[in-house]
Amino acid sequence: MASQPNTKTKPTKLFDDRRKALPKGERIDLRLSLAAKTLLQSAAFEKHKTVSEFVLERGLMAAAETLADRQFFLVDEKRWKAFQTALDAPTKSKPRLEALLKSPSVLE
Repeated sequence: MASQPNTKTKPTKLFDDRRKALPKGERIDLRLSLAAKTLLQSAAFEKHKTVSEFVLERGLMAAAETLADRQFFLVDEKRWKAFQTALDAPTKSKPRLEALLKSPSVLE
């Protein structure tokens, strides 16, 4: 593949915040097919970024999206109290579920 210009653009806020938090010396090595490498190079070129910048930015965005619903959620006072009440309530018997969990698995 021909050499591509490295015209940098201003990083997104998410990328900028995450990049500041990571030490510059850390590395991740990837093994990938020629087709995957070519695809990443083409996409980075279209975004005017190096492949490293592109992969890091997109990887951090995907990681943040993946973890977003596991880090915090917002509810109003009424729903928070209902949530706490549900957590504090005694468990309900589920005979069919108990029987299913006690039965042998097809993998056993």
